[in-house]
Amino acid sequence: MQVSLETTQGLERRLTITVPAAKVDGEVNGRLRQLAKTRRIDGFRPGKAPLTVIQKMFGASVEADVAGDLMQRNFFEAVISEKLNPAGMPTMEPAPIKAGQDFTFTATFEVYPEVEVKGLDAISIEKPQSAVQDADLDKMVVTLQKQHADWADVERAAAIDDRVTMNFVGSVDGSEFDGGAANDFVLVLGSGRMIPGFEDGLLGKKAGEEFTLEVNFPEDYHAENLKGKPAQFAVTVTKVEAQELPELTEEFVKRFGIADGSLDGLKAEVRKNMDRELAQALKASVKEQVINGLLEQNPVDVPQSLIDNEIETLRKQAMQRFGGLDQKNAPQLPAELFQEQAERRVRVGLLLGEVIKKNEIKADDAKVQEIITGMSSAYEDPSEVVAYYNENPELLENVRNLAIEDQAIELILSQAKVSDKQVSFDELMNKQGA
Repeated sequence: MQVSLETTQGLERRLTITVPAAKVDGEVNGRLRQLAKTRRIDGFRPGKAPLTVIQKMFGASVEADVAGDLMQRNFFEAVISEKLNPAGMPTMEPAPIKAGQDFTFTATFEVYPEVEVKGLDAISIEKPQSAVQDADLDKMVVTLQKQHADWADVERAAAIDDRVTMNFVGSVDGSEFDGGAANDFVLVLGSGRMIPGFEDGLLGKKAGEEFTLEVNFPEDYHAENLKGKPAQFAVTVTKVEAQELPELTEEFVKRFGIADGSLDGLKAEVRKNMDRELAQALKASVKEQVINGLLEQNPVDVPQSLIDNEIETLRKQAMQRFGGLDQKNAPQLPAELFQEQAERRVRVGLLLGEVIKKNEIKADDAKVQEIITGMSSAYEDPSEVVAYYNENPELLENVRNLAIEDQAIELILSQAKVSDKQVSFDELMNKQGA
């Protein structure tokens, strides 16, 4: 076998591999002779058909099979001999097999980049410091009340948190556009559901008022024909309603699983949940900064084949989130939607993988149990969840991988420049939700 290696562009490599004629002819003839022994051919006794007849009948398919096997076998031998690390399967281009001639084929593929992680001491991290305050707790209780609020008609002007029912017709350049009209449309002011300026234009309006809103579609609006364009909405407000919050009665509190119906019991449960969410947000904030710093300090080329695989994973996850949608007949989501996220995930995977490999990081059992305990705390019977994870090898392996990643983040953090920054609960949670 002769092997020639060339770099075509970036991480792409092309192997040209030549297999000696004697080896090719031996493979082809051997398979033809085997067929001659086993195939029943009209006009000949079993196993007595001449090789020339077998060649004429089955030669093309045998040569195709031999070519496929030779390419696969010799490709992997060449990769090993050339010390290459392919990322994804190759594209094979064979020349025709001809008796008495060498068989040549090319294999084009990408290789994993050589990754060297550096600059960890140049990464700057602002480690947020926060705690749930009594005011945060009171605000969350009010949020629970709002989620169960009733609505009552009011004659006054609409204000933030009011619910407005309206009819509207939108137009751009004097012409109505698709999706720009609605009747009995319900909107809670302050929810941020509409394009900038729309909700502001409803503040101070009363039921029965008719008016025109002058707004601009954002430059990044999803509809290409509306991006950045000024629009007019002819609006008629038909109803303004104010929230009527439920009282914090024993009956109301019991809706949230607080057996004794006490406000103190509700607040204790809410605070526990807020503390858990806060801890997760603090961890996520630090992790995001560490990864951003790691990417900034270590630019690395990534194989498109890995990005394509990640795009397909993200596409499937997106389809699953649609729930009951018939995925077989659903339109294919364009790769462009996932390109940036996929590329980032591949880069992060390569860099963190190198940190883990170089530092020989293994999953710490205490860390594994800490993660399981954290996940179980959201359930009614945490001990049952802990036991379930520890008795399920596949789930336990997933948690071990999470632990290894956390330990890699902690190692990077130990070498980075870290400063503390005091932040409020709302500031941190809003940032995480953005």
